[in-house]
Amino acid sequence: MLFMQQFKQTGRERWDCSGLFCSLDSSEGYDDHVSVELEVRGVINVMEACAQTFSIHRIVFSSSLTAAIWRENISSEKEVDERSWSDPEFCRRMKLRYALAKTLSEQAAWALAMDRMVNMVSINAGLILGPTVAHHNSPSTMWYLKGAAEMFENGVMACVDMNFLVNVHIRAFEDPSACGRYFCFNQIINSEEAAIKLVQSLSPLISLPPGYEYQGKNQVYEERLRNNKLNKLIGGAE
Repeated sequence: MLFMQQFKQTGRERWDCSGLFCSLDSSEGYDDHVSVELEVRGVINVMEACAQTFSIHRIVFSSSLTAAIWRENISSEKEVDERSWSDPEFCRRMKLRYALAKTLSEQAAWALAMDRMVNMVSINAGLILGPTVAHHNSPSTMWYLKGAAEMFENGVMACVDMNFLVNVHIRAFEDPSACGRYFCFNQIINSEEAAIKLVQSLSPLISLPPGYEYQGKNQVYEERLRNNKLNKLIGGAE
């Protein structure tokens, strides 16, 4: 998505691009390393084009929490925030290709942004929810959920409402103080009750195991994700 601004020049109107919202997902899924490489190459092409466009003053890059939560022994970490990155080798070994694509593409974007002095902000979103969102975007939803049991038990399974996510993107574009990465979620799924509600909201994409009955014990896992930086950004808008 592009933001356009209008200029008057020698009696004629000219439209220039002043900003870019960059969001890439493989339409073919993430079944092999080729899809990962294509997404990374796409990001590189976008960043190079933006670096050569003088009118662009900011890129808001849509990334994923999966670019930050996959590595060995994450269960031993007390806090997982914007300083955290997924380990590409771990993702390859566990065949977490969606997470691998998001990690490598965001890292490539940041490397080029710093090298070419492009003003960029990234939004690392949790699993996107909202009326019909998951069903209209079912491939990405299912790829995000690969390893869901481990995310749940490690306290890093998080969701974000689509409308909230859109508002965060706009805020990140408009606020001149916005910088770096922002973890974007407004619900952490770390209890059995919350997990059941999530599964029900995503039906029929996913379903509870046959014969499953909620016993009411509602085990709660420790939350590890932190979004204090995002709270400061959106708090400044109130």
